[in-house]
Amino acid sequence: MAPSKVLAGARVVLPTGTVDDGRVIVDGTRIADTAPPQAETVDLSGHWVVPGFVDIHNHGGGGASFAGGTAEQVLAGVETHRRHGTTTVVASAVTGDLDFLARHAGMLAELAQQGDIVGIHFEGPFISPCRKGAHDEQLLRDPDPSEVRKLVDAAHGHAKMMTLATELPGGLDSVRLLVEHGVIAAVGHTDATYEQTVQAIDAGATVATHLFNAMPPVGHRAPGPITALLEDERITVELINDGTHLHPAALQLAFHHAGAGRVAFITDAMDAAGFGDGRYRLGPLDVEVTDGVARLVEGGSIAGSTLTLDRAFKRAVTIDRLPVEDVVAAISANPARLLGLDDRVGSLEPGKDADLVVLDDAFDLVGVMRRGEWVVAPQLG
Repeated sequence: MAPSKVLAGARVVLPTGTVDDGRVIVDGTRIADTAPPQAETVDLSGHWVVPGFVDIHNHGGGGASFAGGTAEQVLAGVETHRRHGTTTVVASAVTGDLDFLARHAGMLAELAQQGDIVGIHFEGPFISPCRKGAHDEQLLRDPDPSEVRKLVDAAHGHAKMMTLATELPGGLDSVRLLVEHGVIAAVGHTDATYEQTVQAIDAGATVATHLFNAMPPVGHRAPGPITALLEDERITVELINDGTHLHPAALQLAFHHAGAGRVAFITDAMDAAGFGDGRYRLGPLDVEVTDGVARLVEGGSIAGSTLTLDRAFKRAVTIDRLPVEDVVAAISANPARLLGLDDRVGSLEPGKDADLVVLDDAFDLVGVMRRGEWVVAPQLG
């Protein structure tokens, strides 16, 4: 077990606000309220200490895919995102053959059981061909509750979320089934009307999958799903803050209408995150990454992102000019609460896992700790 530490002198973001010249006490794998006698003091003056990031929508990184890779490849992708501050990650699958998805879910469930990931998000195949984005249209299907149940069962209790086009036949019944099994029903890749989206929320949907992307835009006579998702207090809205998926004004619109308490920053990352430009696969489709932007080779649709959450954090503070406390809520506290993990992660409080990120005064990442161990040790002095 790592020696106890007192991280001292930093600006520490707590649930109650930011504390200047604050300290975080790490005892073993947890945050403590008092320091053991032999604790090592780490001087972090001039830095920020924030909770470890929680990503609820992530398809891979470091050249490895969560959507179809081996267990070793998934672990390599997880490690890539840890080095960028994501200490808690949900592995997202993409549209594929139902039997393949079930088998892959079984492997991901074993990694969840080991604690390497915290669960599985199924993005597809129960989405709209009208808003398919980077999903293989030939493999899309209506959300038959029996098939939804097959994937949930295949995850052995580790299914955390499923994205559905809830306007399709079986959509509302599938939402109800997911809720009954403790799985988050997310509205996304949808061509739903405003009224149909309200029905989905009333049936139990609680997340908007990458709001604005892969859904109809707002119209003054046809307000569509975006309006319904923003206005309802029951919905947490995912946002991809990479400068490509969203105009800064759209991000501000979401924060203004949903409030900082209902936003979750996600990466929607694919293999190239933390790796570089080149040719990749997303599920069964070919993707070309150029200048950090991933697009399908056939058709040119945006195919996930190459984002890491440290970049999303810095952009939110330095370009979008959001308060640091609001960014911490969106990148840590809110997703942790959504997953039902806020008793363990998402904030810097005694008794919780010692998961934290150290940022310099320019909001560049210089350190990452997960469960009391440095993943990236800050080079100080």
